[in-house]
Amino acid sequence: MNITLICVGRIKEDHFRDACSEYEKRLGAFCRFNTEIIEPERLSDNPSQAEIHNALNREGEKILKKIPSGAYVCAMCVEGKEMTSAQLADITKTLPLKGVSSVVFIIGSSFGLGEGVKAAADLKLSMSKMTFPHQLARVMLSEQIYRAYTIIYNKRYHK
Repeated sequence: MNITLICVGRIKEDHFRDACSEYEKRLGAFCRFNTEIIEPERLSDNPSQAEIHNALNREGEKILKKIPSGAYVCAMCVEGKEMTSAQLADITKTLPLKGVSSVVFIIGSSFGLGEGVKAAADLKLSMSKMTFPHQLARVMLSEQIYRAYTIIYNKRYHK
């Protein structure tokens, strides 16, 4: 399985970057995992809703170009479905049986994702109703993908 994590913006803090690298390394035992970075659109210090909307649409166009044809697309968004780690593992496990060989997870900017990206998603997923630092979301998602594979392969990691 090919898993791609498309993210808007780079991780600035070393500890978040190190955590992502660790999960990327661990995932190598289960799948081909890579991260694609989209540079965020520049916004003014106090952007209007219209400016944010336009920036999300421009970022969305860049994101959509990175999605391989036939990929299963999961957009991370606050209005998405919440699920357990086991439910994510079930989805991950069944995709190859449906002929899917690529899965793309998308994390937008701190303002979210444009409507075009959400419309293109097969699944809209929310991590929680709580708010987390944007860069931590990348670590959490990487960990959950790793956890899904440990569940699928019956490894001791998941309790």
